[in-house]
Order: sequence, then structure tokens, then C-alpha cells
Amino acid sequence: MNNFILLANNTADGAASGTGGMIMILVQVAVLGLLLYFMMIRPQKKQQKQMEAMLSTLAAGDSVLTSSGFYGVVIDVMDEIVIVEFGSNKNCRIPMKKSSIVDLEKPNTEKNA
Repeated sequence: MNNFILLANNTADGAASGTGGMIMILVQVAVLGLLLYFMMIRPQKKQQKQMEAMLSTLAAGDSVLTSSGFYGVVIDVMDEIVIVEFGSNKNCRIPMKKSSIVDLEKPNTEKNA
């Protein structure tokens, strides 16, 4: 009889802890989802906005660094394509996508007196 009472108590406790365990799992999944958002997705979106802002200010005469590691000067800017001149050779003008530009440096517009 004593064993039956203990077995009934264990079964009742197991059913209650099963619901509590499920809630804990859901809370852990939610915390991991928030952590994933703040550690990976949010910084990537922030970096993408900075890149879009940089490319929107792109103009002729700017010095750029391409994703392949070449430095050049922008000659012409179109919708999604820019023409970049590499080196001092005026014949080396290559059209490329705006998205392949990694870094942008505006020319110095100040005049030294």
C-alpha cells in the first residue's frame, strides 16, 4: 500500500513538472532567439545601412577601394554601375558594380593658402 501511494505522488509530480519543464524550454528558446538577434542580425543590418549610406554619397573624383583590393578613382556613376580608373594609365577604366566598392575616400576640397 505504501508503494502505491509513493507511485501516485511521483506520477502527480511528474505531470506538474512536465508543464513547468515545457515553459522553461520555451523561455530558453526565446532567450536564445533574442541573443541571436542582438549578436548577429542587428549588427549586420547596421553595417548594411552604413554601406548603403556610403554608396549613396559616391561621386566622380572619389578614391575607392574595391573588394578585390584595387585602389582607383571614380570617373562616372550610374544607377548600379560605376566606372573606375586604376593607376595613372588613362586607358585602364573598368565598369564595375557599386556593391564591389568596400571603402570610399572623398578628395580634399580645401585649398591651401
